[in-house]
Amino acid sequence: MPTSSPLSGQLVTIFGGSGYIGNYVAQSLLERGARLRLASRNPQKGFALKPLANLGQLQFMPCDITRENHVAAALEGASYVVNLVGAFDGKLDALMGEAPGTIGKIATANEIKAVVHVSAIGADAASPAAYARAKALGEERVLAAFPKTTILRPSIVFGKDDNFLNLFGGMIEMLPVLPVFGPDVELQLVYVDDVAEAVTAALEDPEQHGGRIYELGGPERLTMMEIHNRIAEAQGRKRRFIAMPDGLSATFAALPGTPMSRDQWTLLKAGNVVSDGAHTLADLGIEAKPLGLFLDKWMLRYRKHGRFGAANERAKAR
Repeated sequence: MPTSSPLSGQLVTIFGGSGYIGNYVAQSLLERGARLRLASRNPQKGFALKPLANLGQLQFMPCDITRENHVAAALEGASYVVNLVGAFDGKLDALMGEAPGTIGKIATANEIKAVVHVSAIGADAASPAAYARAKALGEERVLAAFPKTTILRPSIVFGKDDNFLNLFGGMIEMLPVLPVFGPDVELQLVYVDDVAEAVTAALEDPEQHGGRIYELGGPERLTMMEIHNRIAEAQGRKRRFIAMPDGLSATFAALPGTPMSRDQWTLLKAGNVVSDGAHTLADLGIEAKPLGLFLDKWMLRYRKHGRFGAANERAKAR
């Protein structure tokens, strides 16, 4: 365990710390010897982290980020703050727009050493997607209240247990023919561990990274069609993919109960890649890892007969 980190022994509050990315951020910070307070609506979702922490190193706190008194309680005694809260439904302006300003205000009053706010590529006050507008508002509010905040904008985050690769992995396993929405849209998928390390790097050196915006993407730009084909190949399956017209895709996304919301479709159609000239993972000292480094191993469970039929099925698919 690294002991030279300035975070060692320091209390870090992580809003949304029991979520998907929060799990990885927490692991990265625990390795640095930080003490963590995971503040979220459902802190019990983070209980799997308990075996990774030493006695007194991990605390769970119920928290509604839209209530100022909850935020104040969560920041009491903390030296560092990470905000990971995000959602595609509910009161987005309150949750992702105004609440970061509250965090920044209390962080300033409490003389917090560093604030890292995780936004998203595509955050845009003029976007037709409510999610992107709320994310842009959150950046504006937190920077106004705590100007040395580090803003991280990840692309779509992938990992072994994500809701992106596994969504398509399950569909490709079951269906011989699949529609592909936005087949030519480019995405720059970023590995969840790289995002977690970016958060840690920003906290460790607020003098260098505070007040900056970083866009976090992987080393490849892949279209949605390429991603589908890679998943099928990793599963050892021959599949037919049909490129769907935008109009039909948008209609599908507007229907209730579908796996993609209208906002998600709007964001997908806009693409999700790092902007030219943006600060990136490399500027945080992190070498982005490609999807191909992991995909074959992660798709084992979706292959026919699992690992026992892996070699033969992949050979047939080729």
